[in-house]
Amino acid sequence: MQKQHEQLKTNDFVELPKEHYEELETYISGVKDKEGSLIHILHKAQEIFGYLPKEVQLFVSRQVGIPAAKVYGVVSFYSFFTQKPVGKHKISVCMGTACFVKKAEKILDAFAAELGINKGETTEDMLFTLRDVRCVGACGLAPVVFVGDNVHGHVAVEDVKDIIQQYRKGDE
Repeated sequence: MQKQHEQLKTNDFVELPKEHYEELETYISGVKDKEGSLIHILHKAQEIFGYLPKEVQLFVSRQVGIPAAKVYGVVSFYSFFTQKPVGKHKISVCMGTACFVKKAEKILDAFAAELGINKGETTEDMLFTLRDVRCVGACGLAPVVFVGDNVHGHVAVEDVKDIIQQYRKGDE
């Protein structure tokens, strides 16, 4: 019975705003080489919807005229695409060598504990998504944490609460 329930869950579709689909359709119709621009189209789709659920991937597949498996292959290959809803603030902890050596894993653990989520998850209030990323090329600032486009360098475990609070205050 449990497997049946899980199966039903994985086949559930999400109801997404019609206006979003219309906006994406307008964008795609203006693209000359649709298949060659798949990554750009998927970026636009993620910008519009916030993530790329299977419904959006199927829509792109039909609009571009390519198999859904190809769209899924691109979405699942590139780390900047997400198939799950993400929070307003995306916290990315660099795990490149310089950051890792300077205890980035402890910083990631501190964010997870403070937010009550694991890496790859989003808080229930949809404010924060936590993830680890490969080298971001800011080794001189190690350990580095990005919150959206904002860079926080030389982060210590003691800084985690303040960083989170800074973004919570901005949402009040």
